[in-house]
Amino acid sequence: MSSGFPIAVSVLTGFLGAGKTTLLNRLLRDPALADTAVIINEFGEVAIDHLLVEQASDGIIQLSDGCLCCTVRGELVDTLADLVDRLQTGRIARLARVVIETTGLADPAPVLQSIMAHPALVHAFRLDGVITLVDAVNGNATLDAHVEAVKQVAVADRIVLTKADLATDPRDVEALRARLRQINPGAELLDAGDRRTDVAALFDCGLYNPATKSADVRRWLGEEAAHDHHGDHDHGDHDHDHRHDSRVRSYSLVHEGPVPFSAIEMFFDLLRSAHGERLLRMKGVIELLEDPSRPLVVHGVQKILHPPARLPSWPDGQRGTRLVLITLDMPEDYVRRLFAAVTSRPSIDTPDRAALENNPLAIAGR
Repeated sequence: MSSGFPIAVSVLTGFLGAGKTTLLNRLLRDPALADTAVIINEFGEVAIDHLLVEQASDGIIQLSDGCLCCTVRGELVDTLADLVDRLQTGRIARLARVVIETTGLADPAPVLQSIMAHPALVHAFRLDGVITLVDAVNGNATLDAHVEAVKQVAVADRIVLTKADLATDPRDVEALRARLRQINPGAELLDAGDRRTDVAALFDCGLYNPATKSADVRRWLGEEAAHDHHGDHDHGDHDHDHRHDSRVRSYSLVHEGPVPFSAIEMFFDLLRSAHGERLLRMKGVIELLEDPSRPLVVHGVQKILHPPARLPSWPDGQRGTRLVLITLDMPEDYVRRLFAAVTSRPSIDTPDRAALENNPLAIAGR
């Protein structure tokens, strides 16, 4: 594996008791995770019992297969920066991936923002994906009681259902599966008990598909499932008030033809300033008027937008602008009208921008 930058970062999250430690121990036995650093909160909370060999200084534990396990020292940013320093100074020979395990109560957004927004770390690391574990026995009750659990599911690239073998009623498990698909239709839903739920299935969630060695936009966006998907659903006899679920919406915005960079920049600026905290996650590819042959790739979490990247060409032949948004309590009509407003004109001058800031629907019908 290469130790070059940027280094892939995967975030492992899930509510208390979801089984993160069990899955992590199993994954770390796989040779495919050699040259991986695992960041946890406290060694005492996560028993990486079968791999520990020696404890090094500064909260770093060396594992038998070359992995590292380190605790969060103060801010997560400090721990990540320390890993970069160790790599650059030769104290770590290779580092191909970092796995960050969040606490069970954690909102994953601040973790994602640490990777995507810090001026130094943004060049050293790239977010590969979010893996969220859900306990099949207690999952429905947890989602009902804690909006943080719903957000963990909503931002996931992979959802792993754990402890399905312990559930007393298979119908409850199927109802939970249906609910998870409703909350986040774009994520792949896996079963922890399935042998196929391995490193290959859980990691490499990013834009580049390791199987094809090329960019796979449709796979990354999950856009077919997310297209105009709403949070309302029916579980038949098992239906009850999932009061948090309806707050999450997953939908896509599509515009045929190129868009001026100034217009798309304005859309992001206004969206983040008005409702940034409600934007759980956003992914997209954009055909720019200034250079339509090279798609612009965007990725955002709440008010933080990862520095946009350019692909050398369109990988699937489908041009235009395609954005997938996962939101919490965000008025969808506002977003769609704002998007229509900024993409319906070949250019937007300063007075129009001022009008939009005061009334984002002002030029929607012009």
